[in-house]
Amino acid sequence: MTGQRTTDTPDSFAGPLSWRQAAGVLLRGVAMGAADIVPGVSGGTIAFITGIYFRLLEAINNVPAAFAGELCRGRVDAFWRRCDGNFLVSLLSGILISVATLAAVISRALIEYPVILWSFFFGLIVASVWHVVRTVREPAMALLIPAAIGAAFSWWVTTLSAGDVTPTPLILFGSGVLAICAMILPGISGSFILLVLGMYGHVLAAVRSFDLASLGLFAAGCVVGLLSIARLLTWAIHRFHDTMLALLTGIMIGALNKVWPWKEALAWRTNHAGNRVPLNEINVSPGHYAELTGASAQLVHAAIAAVVGLVLVLAIEWLAARLSRRGQKG
Repeated sequence: MTGQRTTDTPDSFAGPLSWRQAAGVLLRGVAMGAADIVPGVSGGTIAFITGIYFRLLEAINNVPAAFAGELCRGRVDAFWRRCDGNFLVSLLSGILISVATLAAVISRALIEYPVILWSFFFGLIVASVWHVVRTVREPAMALLIPAAIGAAFSWWVTTLSAGDVTPTPLILFGSGVLAICAMILPGISGSFILLVLGMYGHVLAAVRSFDLASLGLFAAGCVVGLLSIARLLTWAIHRFHDTMLALLTGIMIGALNKVWPWKEALAWRTNHAGNRVPLNEINVSPGHYAELTGASAQLVHAAIAAVVGLVLVLAIEWLAARLSRRGQKG
């Protein structure tokens, strides 16, 4: 595995946020929320390429200790600083804004322009793989092993068929744990994990009906999973930096199987809006897709969309590095 030696991460503007930095974090949250809406694209990928992934892990990892050591002793300001509260609130606000405003738009685009949208995300993830590889400190052939393991695991996950289960309290809690763990990993989509578990529709139904009991159980699972995976990833990245980055790179490569633009639907489901959407799919060639659907494979449009996704990652990386330099100077 080869790469270019770089600084650790561009997300090193830790400390109090200026209003510009807070706005930048909020916009990153909007992008993460938009990605998480799509079953197959991870918000963790967006966090990585926008330069906040490691800061996010550190902030989440600090919450339990900050709660016990500061908040329980009445030191609210110290608690807020220790868990990077301004950063977390700005990011969460962006995610919630995105989910509230873009969910319907992206869901509609997946139905009406699937090839173009999947091509965009394909290009985005390809560029993201390059971005992660560049953060490897000491490239070595041995890193191909964890990369291959990550790719094989992620590829296998994306081939799983969607299930259908009864949303018992334990299932709701467990779904929250697994979905949030997937979301925080670059390359694996929390939405897709919910589809595989057969819980995607149930969770959306709970949101629409404002079922506080179900949402509370799911949210509790998310909290437990988030704190657990953040602690594990933080420890692993600090101790095995290049190995973990190679593993994450492999996971992102394997996820390309899910975002391949041309697919054949094997089964269908009805979404919350009453639209018939694919449930289980397999990848096919553009030519076979045209034969199956009787529609154009849209090769030119797909190529343009993929290039836009790739260029967007490069632009985000440049902007994140520029904001980081400004934060360090300020």
